[in-house]
Amino acid sequence: MLGRAFCRQFVRRPNQLSRNLNAVRFQSSKRLISNGNRFSSFASITGSFTLGSIIGFFLIQEWDSHYSKTQRFPLGSTTPLDQLNPPQYGSSQDLEKCVQEIGKAIGETKVVSTAAAISHHTENGFNIGKPLPDQRPRSVIYVESTEDVSRVMKLATEYRIPVVPFSGGTCLEGSTYSTRECIIINTSKMNQILQVFPDDLDALVQAGVGWQQLNEYLTQQPGLENLMLGCDCGPGAHICGMVNTNASGIGATRYGSMGANIISVKAVLPDGTIIKTKRRPRKSSAGYNLTGLLVGSEGTLAIVTEVTVKLQVRQPFETVAVVQFPTLSDSVQAVSDLFKKGFQFNAIEMLDAKTMECVNKSNQISRTYENVPTLFFKIAGLNKTVVNEYIKELKHIVKLNHCTKVETARSNEEATELFAARKNVLYMMLDYRFNEVHEEAKMWITDFAVPISTMASTLEKVGQLLDTKPLHYMVLGHVGDGNFHCDIFYRPDQYQLVKDVVHQMNKITLDHEGTCSGEHGVGLSKRDFLQEELGKDTIDFMRRLKVSIDPLRILNPDKMIKIDPKDPVDEYLKGI
Repeated sequence: MLGRAFCRQFVRRPNQLSRNLNAVRFQSSKRLISNGNRFSSFASITGSFTLGSIIGFFLIQEWDSHYSKTQRFPLGSTTPLDQLNPPQYGSSQDLEKCVQEIGKAIGETKVVSTAAAISHHTENGFNIGKPLPDQRPRSVIYVESTEDVSRVMKLATEYRIPVVPFSGGTCLEGSTYSTRECIIINTSKMNQILQVFPDDLDALVQAGVGWQQLNEYLTQQPGLENLMLGCDCGPGAHICGMVNTNASGIGATRYGSMGANIISVKAVLPDGTIIKTKRRPRKSSAGYNLTGLLVGSEGTLAIVTEVTVKLQVRQPFETVAVVQFPTLSDSVQAVSDLFKKGFQFNAIEMLDAKTMECVNKSNQISRTYENVPTLFFKIAGLNKTVVNEYIKELKHIVKLNHCTKVETARSNEEATELFAARKNVLYMMLDYRFNEVHEEAKMWITDFAVPISTMASTLEKVGQLLDTKPLHYMVLGHVGDGNFHCDIFYRPDQYQLVKDVVHQMNKITLDHEGTCSGEHGVGLSKRDFLQEELGKDTIDFMRRLKVSIDPLRILNPDKMIKIDPKDPVDEYLKGI
């Protein structure tokens, strides 16, 4: 014990350790006595050597112990799930204390625990599962600033309370819904457009700003009316959620996904630290690409509070063309041929024959179309003459691909009318679900993406699979970037059937060099798909990033990758 205590002092004071070891070496080699007393000399040398060995033994043991305690992670670059113990979260009493402290820190009025608030943050009607009673959030924190978020996360860390970020609530994969007793941080009140830089074509906005809100604001400001955010997702989507899922939408063909429309992000880490990923230049080679790390991270690494977004310039003239084809293969080949000719479109949307049948039955449009695969083009340019030249060449190319009908808008009003079939198709599908399938039917929305060159064969095989099942389905997509939604209608008793079918669809997509998610994210329902797509080692590397940034695993737990050997998601899915 004395030797171990003695060694601890050496370990804690490395300079003292060095001096004492030098003393041992000196004493071990020093001639201590004269040649006349060799036995005493031998005994002294032996004793010194023995003492040095004992000290060395204890030093190695103590150093190993000290080193292992200071190492946060084992050696290696990945973290397999079986290397983790289940996360240790605070109790219900700890959660209650944490919420009380949050109220004191940022204001009692920002803390809401009503049944209505909890219900709103539990389900939006589009996710395939919902939290069970013991997985529901206990309080919702309506933060209003980055500092609010930081204070909340510091207290959540202190009490080890899981936190789920939430804003627009339009997520389709369960990323914003809880799998554990937790608190919700709702950023929807952080809805300020902080600054617009028209000469630089960018803007600084808070996390809770909606993309529609931003574009409406720009159209109302003198000198800014021709600017817009090019990433146009589903109605109601907020900037932070679009960052977290790398969302896209109809405009992605021309302007790219959300990640391509971001310059920098301000975010709060799990321990409450505030970071900004970049400054405002359009290009930077300074440091790690932290912006890219947070894009698509689904709130598992940090809570986004401010975003500097790129703004696009609206083309002065835009029109719409609707083109119908006998087969999906013809329609996809036409798009590929147009791209190879150098065409740029504001949108290229595809509805398959089943979806066109749904459109025609809806009575929500003034026209009737053939029930065949149909492309909807948005064509824009500097003026009408330029756009007319585009249309002339478009007609030539689609005819080479066996199109059966081409219709172009002759006015802005007609352009709006023509594109309405695509713009409003979701609402038409919801009506179809109740009227044609079952009053309790649900819709499983997928968002696979493949290279355009493999899209036709992918859709053909997916169709062959689904046609063998007792299920209704429709296919629509952003064909300009190979992203398609095969939406399946099912009764509650068909849940397992649809789950298995979607898994087979994922395998078909992977066989065609595709991905399980083109724009909606992974959330809870696609975690296994992600591992099939990227491989176990890549997922283990992602898990290493997660636990290095969030060692307590309190931030949006269980989303995108598993972080608990006793994963609760199967229980969550029982809440369907």
